[in-house]
Amino acid sequence: MGKIKAPHLLVWVVFLLLGILPPSRAEALVPPQQVIKDASDRIQQELRKIDYKVNFDEAVRIVEKHIEPHVDFDRFAALVLGRYWRTATPEQRERFKQEFKTMLIRTYATTYGEYAEWEIRFKPIRNWNPKAKKVLVRTEFVQPGGQPAEVTFRMIRHGDEWQVYDIIIEGVDLVKNYRTEFGQEIAQTGSLDALIERLAERNRQALRQHETSDLAQPVAGA
Repeated sequence: MGKIKAPHLLVWVVFLLLGILPPSRAEALVPPQQVIKDASDRIQQELRKIDYKVNFDEAVRIVEKHIEPHVDFDRFAALVLGRYWRTATPEQRERFKQEFKTMLIRTYATTYGEYAEWEIRFKPIRNWNPKAKKVLVRTEFVQPGGQPAEVTFRMIRHGDEWQVYDIIIEGVDLVKNYRTEFGQEIAQTGSLDALIERLAERNRQALRQHETSDLAQPVAGA
């Protein structure tokens, strides 16, 4: 399968982390699977109480609150930048991680309102070992009326906590996809700072668009 463009891949990630999970026996899920299910359930419950188009900042806060503890953004960012992470300064690493995280979280919050009718079906974890350090959580992602998509979460255990650090969608690896895209940009510009600033500008533009949209919304009772 060919490379998936980054915007389309982000939409898929939104589906995966905010998908509607079918009823299942909680005891049938092992801890890393349960992490994904619980976070998804909590986000859905809270976002359904607000109009995310009117109160986008609150939607972002909700998504960040429930996603951040369960995603290893340090590992995610390091794997995405690859060799450029090793030569980056501590300041560059932190700036990149924050802008990359902001981009992902804002995309989750934006896309949630448009794509809610999805289901995640968990597959049994092969040779599950409670003492394992890493695990692949295999799922099928189902859209009503559509064909299921094979999706795998790469997760790592820190103490007793499981966190996502990569997602593979129909054979396309999110980390490798962004590593290629960002690596090509850095090679062309010769600057990690330029990449970070582009991500920051993308985030600023997204914020401005939502602020403009909020101002255009009719006031209740007007």
